[in-house]
Amino acid sequence: MNSVMTALRSKRRIMVNSTQASYFTLAAYFDTGILKYLFFMIVISLYILIVCANLLLIVIICMNRSLHEPMYIFLCSLFVNELYGSTGLFPMLLVQILSDIHTVSAPFCFLQNMVLFCYGGVEYLNLTVMSYDRYLAICCPLQYNTQMTSNKIAMLIALTWVCPLLLCIVMTSLSNSLHLCGNIIEKVYCDNYSIVKLACSDTTINNIYGLFITSVSIFCPLILIFYTYIKILKICFSGSKQTRQKAVSTCTPHLASLLNFSFGACFEILQSRFNMSNLPNILRIFLSLYWLTCQPVFNPLLYGINMSKIRIICKSLVFAEM
Repeated sequence: MNSVMTALRSKRRIMVNSTQASYFTLAAYFDTGILKYLFFMIVISLYILIVCANLLLIVIICMNRSLHEPMYIFLCSLFVNELYGSTGLFPMLLVQILSDIHTVSAPFCFLQNMVLFCYGGVEYLNLTVMSYDRYLAICCPLQYNTQMTSNKIAMLIALTWVCPLLLCIVMTSLSNSLHLCGNIIEKVYCDNYSIVKLACSDTTINNIYGLFITSVSIFCPLILIFYTYIKILKICFSGSKQTRQKAVSTCTPHLASLLNFSFGACFEILQSRFNMSNLPNILRIFLSLYWLTCQPVFNPLLYGINMSKIRIICKSLVFAEM
């Protein structure tokens, strides 16, 4: 009889504790005293730089007919995604830096989780589509215009955005349906796995689904990227000097962007799945934010400097203003 009563009390306690949280506490923030105003100025300056740089290149590509080519259209999609991801992170980050109590409402936390998850998926697929475009341009130059039609470009961009959006809606819905026994997230922003770890019930299905989606989202595009670059390298080694120069000028920014994003995303996945408490807190925060902050700055600067057509137009705009 006593064991039955104990079990009933335990069940009741779990039911009470598992009520859906109305807010989450972001526990990775720490007291910085008066330095918080310095951090605020650094972060808001970074956000303004990201918005201005990406918006400038979007306008340049949209307004110049000479840039209405597949490569630049895919670049425009990439820059739009940088604005999208940055807007999902920076406003809340700025508020939290100045706040003394680092809490965020549950609906907003789930929204941020969805936005950032979608940003990562779109970024990776966009880079994959760009590698496919470079493969066609370098390895099949005579068939490029017939292969990369306006309908195909529209379809590739739609897939780049729609697939991650559908996946992140499903992931967020699964997380939102969980009964939670806590509301403390050990990060400076909301992410899916941190919320799942707070669940009272068994999360095996969520973990399997999450690992499956992560694996498919990473390895399928990665196989395509490897395949395209193997083909491009073969052409470079067997082709003329002009072909090698074209490949280097167009592929170098893409490879640099891909490696930069992969490094940041890889650490974020490892940090979510494994215990990294032995690393200093400030280092974990920096590396956790790296893939969300450096990529939006890195891409417009990288492509703006390396892509000759964009560089020439940017120079003409600067000198025209002077």
